[in-house]
Amino acid sequence: MSIIFTVRQSQCRIIERFGKFSRVVYEGPHFRIPFMESFKKVVDWHDVANQDSGLSIELTEQLTLAEARGSQTKDNVTVVAAASVYWRIIDPRRAVYEVDNLPSAVKDVALNALRANIGQLELDQVLSERQKLNERIAAQLAETAARWGISFTRVEIREISTTDETATAMRQQMEAERRRRAAVADAAGQAQAEVKVAEADRDAAILRAQGRATAIQMVAEAEAVYLAKLSQHVPPEWAARVVIAQKYLDGFERITKNPANKVFLPNGYPALFDFDANSGGGSSGPSA
Repeated sequence: MSIIFTVRQSQCRIIERFGKFSRVVYEGPHFRIPFMESFKKVVDWHDVANQDSGLSIELTEQLTLAEARGSQTKDNVTVVAAASVYWRIIDPRRAVYEVDNLPSAVKDVALNALRANIGQLELDQVLSERQKLNERIAAQLAETAARWGISFTRVEIREISTTDETATAMRQQMEAERRRRAAVADAAGQAQAEVKVAEADRDAAILRAQGRATAIQMVAEAEAVYLAKLSQHVPPEWAARVVIAQKYLDGFERITKNPANKVFLPNGYPALFDFDANSGGGSSGPSA
């Protein structure tokens, strides 16, 4: 049993005195008291994070593969997920004395965190938000890591797969979703077409109304000009009666164009056709 020993770089050893923890020694030369002090061996780690038959503990980053296991999503879909867990020992004393078989415990706690977080998400989220899922698992493991004297550097989900029944159901759901979107697109297109037709009809009606209004205004302006010029030669009352009489005759013209078999015309003419000199409102009529 040597008194002086050397610890290699990125490794450490635990010294026990009379079977109890004494100290942790790191890289470089050291000595121990014979018969009183001995090295703590971690043989149950099975060459994970240790060397020299369990005497030296590795301080470098370690990789633990969490095997694929079935997990249930929030929407009751079974998925099979596997993860890679990267971790390192930062407190060798806690790593050895606070947990039994550290590598196995790391694997189990990582798998439990993976299954728990998958159970909080629906299938679509599990498949599309893998990076967020990695971060949530790593955050959940932080408290456990502090108790065990380790640090989880990152968690990477290596594989997420579904059962054959789930895959078939997903394909059917995707097909139904495509049909639904196509139906929505068709309905939206038809609605837009109907809106365009309605807008075109509205614009045409507005244009027709504006045209009629313009025509009526032009006729009114022309009649006003005609009435003003006529009033220069006859009394104003006669001029107005002339315009009204002309409209009366225009009405006869429209009546005679009626396609009906029988057309009824009034017998006499109204008094507006009586241009007697005495009806001029006190004014003399036009000269012969």
